[in-house]
Amino acid sequence: MIVDTHAHIQFNAYREDSDAVIERALAAGVAMIAPSSQIDTSKRSIEYAEKWDCPFLYAAVGLHPIHLEDSEVDSDEVGEQAIFRTRKEEFRRELYEDLLSSSKVVAIGEVGLDYWRKPKSKAKREEYIARQHNALIQQLSLATDYDLPVILHCRVAHSDLIDILNDHAYIHEVGGNSLVSHSFTGDREHLDALLSMGAYIGVNGLVFKLDMVQDAVVNTPLERIVLETDAPYLSPPNAPERNEPCYMTETAQRVADIKRVSIEEVEEITTQNAINLFRLPLQTSDMPEEHRAG
Repeated sequence: MIVDTHAHIQFNAYREDSDAVIERALAAGVAMIAPSSQIDTSKRSIEYAEKWDCPFLYAAVGLHPIHLEDSEVDSDEVGEQAIFRTRKEEFRRELYEDLLSSSKVVAIGEVGLDYWRKPKSKAKREEYIARQHNALIQQLSLATDYDLPVILHCRVAHSDLIDILNDHAYIHEVGGNSLVSHSFTGDREHLDALLSMGAYIGVNGLVFKLDMVQDAVVNTPLERIVLETDAPYLSPPNAPERNEPCYMTETAQRVADIKRVSIEEVEEITTQNAINLFRLPLQTSDMPEEHRAG
């Protein structure tokens, strides 16, 4: 078994064939966690996990920083996936708190900071950054109060993210080993800061494309790495443009090559890491025979 710790199987890219996507993942021996981007995808993530009602599909709920604005997500980010517009949403704790009654919710996420589209004027830029900081702090507080792991999104904002984490009660009350830096793209200083907190580093298809991600794999102990697809995005080579959890093995093999270890070792250790991080009620031997790779 292997765990895809970041697969948006509830997104519109799978609207027509989500059940088939999940079936293919299970047939490949892949368990999944489905993080969310705002309230609607948070609800849908839980609906999918509860519908399947198996120990290999879980939900995470949260408000992604890009959904704090009305903006267009273009092809530079999503490739050939459908371009979409974000719908501005304010974080309302009570709405997300209501979702935590589901036993399928194992984390708050994905939440964090994203400065990719910072406004040019100083006043608007300060407002934009303050809005993201406020939403992140509120969601860290929610995770603290409910003792939940957090899936962190961060783009061009690692220094601010690390400052917020260091100042927040979450690190002391829940622990840095309940954090994962999803799709890590920071520098060595940022990596060392996150690892010193005890955080896990999420590795996906960017490991085939970016030197900084390969360097992060080199400098991160395997015991602190979790694997992810970020499906439907960031497909590995030789996979279709629309990524799926069933392609998780290609990223595992790339990590194995960089670490100069066997893929079996990567799969075993990263799966146990995911179980520990998200406190999943399963063992690596739990995948039924018909749902195991090979």
